[in-house]
Amino acid sequence: MAKSSDDKKPGVEVARIATNRRARFEYEILDTFEAGIALRGPEVKSLRQGQANLAGAFAIVKRGEVWLIGCQISAYKQASRENSDPLRERKLLLNRSEIARIDGRVSERGFTLVPLSLYFKNGRAKVELGVARGKKSHDKREAIKQREDRREVDRALSQARKRG
Repeated sequence: MAKSSDDKKPGVEVARIATNRRARFEYEILDTFEAGIALRGPEVKSLRQGQANLAGAFAIVKRGEVWLIGCQISAYKQASRENSDPLRERKLLLNRSEIARIDGRVSERGFTLVPLSLYFKNGRAKVELGVARGKKSHDKREAIKQREDRREVDRALSQARKRG
């Protein structure tokens, strides 16, 4: 788990567990939220070992609560009996006003709630959620083209540094 300085506040320690790289490619992220996750003990220990996968995960608003679906947290080997289903639905902890804002945006046609990353912040498991709209194929092609152009520029700069 690599530490990063995502937060501007001093003394805030963030340890990334998993990122959903595909989400930023597949979707246009319009708004982001930070939510806590209701976990069981063995799930926390498994997360500390980096055993999580956000591929194919999404979130929904159901009866005034936000739920994370499809996030895989592998079983913790030392807790054989207490382990739960790795793909179980997990409740996300948000304020009522945030849930209302999310529900208003997601209820519009074409919007969805996608987990972007999973991390520990000051010892607490958090998930970064994004209110997103799916990209069209031409938008994806444009993103690929920009990424390749950026690589070529970086490659040219590094070659120029080696020569010079």
